[in-house]
Amino acid sequence: MTALPTPRPEGPLSLEETLQERRSVREFSDEPLSAAELGQLLWAAQGFTTADGRRTAPSAGALYPLELYAVTAEGVFHYDPAAHALATWQRGDRRAGLAAAALSQEAVAEAPLVIAITAVYARTEAKYGRDRGPRYVHLEAGHAAQNILLQAVALGLGAVPMGAFDDRRVQDVLGLPADHVPLYLVPVGHPR
Repeated sequence: MTALPTPRPEGPLSLEETLQERRSVREFSDEPLSAAELGQLLWAAQGFTTADGRRTAPSAGALYPLELYAVTAEGVFHYDPAAHALATWQRGDRRAGLAAAALSQEAVAEAPLVIAITAVYARTEAKYGRDRGPRYVHLEAGHAAQNILLQAVALGLGAVPMGAFDDRRVQDVLGLPADHVPLYLVPVGHPR
């Protein structure tokens, strides 16, 4: 497990400025992200904000069905929000295969970071059932993705949320457990 730098609670832009500047960015330079930038983005999506485990994005029943994976040139890493750390999931650059699974969207291959937002539906369905549970999971994924997009702007980065991909191929490329269903891919990097 690799600890990430402590997330910072304040940034250079107001929320209003960040909202004003948010745009989808699909072209990135090859400049890698720093550990602090990576940590800040993951924290924005699912990080702890209180000692009792409350997080940056709302979750129905505080069940937290989302799991995040950071895909970089070095490999695939699973985010542990409680430890604010990364666990190595797979070594080696999987971005080209991930781009192929994402219908050949070049931003996935080009970005120095792709955050894969996945869901374990059973966590939410155990309380809310198979009819209502998925709705809550999808709402939560939207909250987490928007947090990533806004945090990217606040860091001077660009990002784009993507939902066009083959779920099974994404699971295969990233080596995800069968119950970790991909909902979003979010390429992030320094705009070109």
